[in-house]
Amino acid sequence: MTVDHPPVPGTALWVLSHPRKDSLNGHLFRAGTEALSTRREVMTTDLYAQGFAPALGDQDLGTPADRPGNLAELAGEAYLAGKSTAEVRAEHEKLARAELLVLQFPLWWYGPPAMMKGWLDRVLTDSFAYDRALDPETGMPRRYGDGGLTRRRALVVVSVGDDARTLGPRGVSGDLDSLLFPLTHGALWYVGIEALDLHVLHDADGLDAAGVARETDRLLARLEHLDDEASRPYRRLRDGDYPSHLRALDPGLLPGRTDLEIHRAG
Repeated sequence: MTVDHPPVPGTALWVLSHPRKDSLNGHLFRAGTEALSTRREVMTTDLYAQGFAPALGDQDLGTPADRPGNLAELAGEAYLAGKSTAEVRAEHEKLARAELLVLQFPLWWYGPPAMMKGWLDRVLTDSFAYDRALDPETGMPRRYGDGGLTRRRALVVVSVGDDARTLGPRGVSGDLDSLLFPLTHGALWYVGIEALDLHVLHDADGLDAAGVARETDRLLARLEHLDDEASRPYRRLRDGDYPSHLRALDPGLLPGRTDLEIHRAG
């Protein structure tokens, strides 16, 4: 069974995925963590600087690693047996403490970089972050708004090369909220973490010094008022909006709509 990990109030974990320290993302990482540390205890994970191995593999599956079975379940068994790798255990310890999670990355091929995806693959481990077993009270699995990492909020900071129109609701590149739905809903909300509205840096490749200063100020202002920010959570699986025999949104709710916003609560 998944163990609940109550967050420590006033803590944050900031995870960066970018290969260059002298990049815009590197600059914002340093400025953001410094500013946030005046209000919270800030833990950091710089995936490239730490040489984090993104590929889920035998090292994550305990001993013996070649035994048959579902990979997620095997990784969960390894976690419960205390056989997760040292680098994954370190991320578990930070994430178990953090009340706020900041994920920062550039948009590459309309999704997070492989390094960030690999962090999710290896760190949101079965039996640490979620459980496949049914909750005896609800008869539902502890997923989508439930699980081991509830009572947390996440801020996704993403730099993009396109402008707001191109990545807008009718943009040729697709709506950014929809493009990152697999992250905000399929990964974070799956384990109980509520994602705040995206923090997007548009036209990031062409920013001059004034533009960098403007975007730095905008991020710091967002961080300063983050605790007061209203959230827009997704629907929880356990609340009954997704009948178990359908595994889809109740047809009586928002009939006729198929956009991803139907999964927002309220």
